[in-house]
Amino acid sequence: MEKLSVVVPTFNEKDNVENLAEQIGAALRGIDYEILFIDDSTDETPEVLKRLSEKDSHVRFEHRVGETGLATAVIRGFRLAEGDFLACMDADLQHPPAILRPMYAALRSGADFCIPSRFIPGGSDGGLNWYRKLVSATARHIGKILLPCLRKVTDPTSGLFMFRKECIENADLKPVGWKIMVEVLAMSEYSRIIEIPYCFQDRNSGESKLSSKVTLQYLEQVFSLMKRATKRSGIIMIRWSEEFTKNMVKKYVG
Repeated sequence: MEKLSVVVPTFNEKDNVENLAEQIGAALRGIDYEILFIDDSTDETPEVLKRLSEKDSHVRFEHRVGETGLATAVIRGFRLAEGDFLACMDADLQHPPAILRPMYAALRSGADFCIPSRFIPGGSDGGLNWYRKLVSATARHIGKILLPCLRKVTDPTSGLFMFRKECIENADLKPVGWKIMVEVLAMSEYSRIIEIPYCFQDRNSGESKLSSKVTLQYLEQVFSLMKRATKRSGIIMIRWSEEFTKNMVKKYVG
């Protein structure tokens, strides 16, 4: 079976990383995997990650000094990854680790990308407040209007996705800010995307990083990608139901 590398950018998530690694391990039982934490923290997160990597052979981490930013951290993780499949998820447990198993099954079934979505039947935004919903919806619609590659994707501004490593072999990734999946979808090579439903969860610990700076960086990124994005056509988009997803996990992962 193909090896999976799960890249997790961290910034002051000392109370979450051990729980996250444990849940990822449970979700990926029987699968060859590694977790790559790319850390920009100013708290005790690096010490926690060091202890975690010493007791769990699946865990690696790099603490960056003098460099910050979620998107650049994820790209760094992709470059260090040893897996055939690469996944990205947040450290705050709002992305449920259990979703990694059906994502892996989707790629084993032949997809180039798997993108869990809150906005297809079976999905949920976890009861976000009206402000978060407004910001999220505005970002999605701006992206879909300005970038054709996002128009078939129902949840294009999520930070939760998985893809085949070869998709980015020739990609000129120059990420800004936080919306790394937008960059990867715009710049990489692929032909088949599978969306599966998932339920966004409440933050386990720590604080949200949403800010006006993040919003401005997203707009900068989108306008840059309007000029740089790879021209493509004929992308196949497939959406799995909850029941079909369960059946495919049994077929391709067991």
